[in-house]
Amino acid sequence: MTNTWWEINVFCDLSLEDTVFWRLEKFGCRGTSSEVKGSALLMRAYLPSMEAQLLDLAALSLWLRQDALCSELPIPGVQWHLIDEEDWASSWKKYWEPQEIGDRFLVSPAWFGIPEHSNRLLLRLDPGMAFGTGTHATTQLCLEALEMRLGTPLSPGNPEGGALVVDIGCGSGILSIGALLLGARKAYGVDTDPLSVRASLSNRELNKIDPQKFIVQKGSIDQLKSLLEEPVDGIVCNILAEVIIDLIPQWEAIAKPTTWAILSGILLDQAKPIADTLEQHGWIVAALWKRQDWCCFNVRRS
Repeated sequence: MTNTWWEINVFCDLSLEDTVFWRLEKFGCRGTSSEVKGSALLMRAYLPSMEAQLLDLAALSLWLRQDALCSELPIPGVQWHLIDEEDWASSWKKYWEPQEIGDRFLVSPAWFGIPEHSNRLLLRLDPGMAFGTGTHATTQLCLEALEMRLGTPLSPGNPEGGALVVDIGCGSGILSIGALLLGARKAYGVDTDPLSVRASLSNRELNKIDPQKFIVQKGSIDQLKSLLEEPVDGIVCNILAEVIIDLIPQWEAIAKPTTWAILSGILLDQAKPIADTLEQHGWIVAALWKRQDWCCFNVRRS
């Protein structure tokens, strides 16, 4: 039997883009695309039909309405309908183009050819049903923060070079692969969603990454503790703020005094509880970057 998906269309004010994206992600949507229509935005999101009933979708529409009212912006128009999996697989792809991110990355969909004239690091992706294409502000902020953190990895005094990085909630694997392209010596990616694990493994192969350099498994901190042979140099985590708050106390088991972390998926009004939790568990906020309604924490051990 062909699997079916809900395609959810949200027509909203441009200023609501980040709020709508956050709401759709929290609802469990597996992929989004957006298209500017004059002074408005059409955002499409996709969710397996078995994961939501009509009453759930009605509740989502109500939440989006309340979000707009709280922001004193026009109420979005929300529609949904069922599509076959084949239609889902091709629907969102036509809105995604190669994109330069930061000073060094070129993130390109797998179905585009390899560019002939570019001195950027090419990161090819087919995210499937996992989060992380490089189009969202949180992913861009994390990639730019990785550029700052990793820099030039090799030196005569450190012939092996590079950092040992873990990516918690790895999604498509974009941040792990980005870290490896920047010179990290090894990355571990974990995600509780088996579809994300599958996407990360697929993108590891697409980018010709050595399987011994990018280890991907289903799970979270407990799985990392069983995989790691030594504490890590860096932690990357681009997921929902409430999940990050639950994870911060557990990082002690995989960190060392010099470990740094890059955290995003956090709305600006969620920044204070994140900062408070970091401080309570021995982390210092070195920098806080903002883009649109989102922020990215660059932190280190105190």
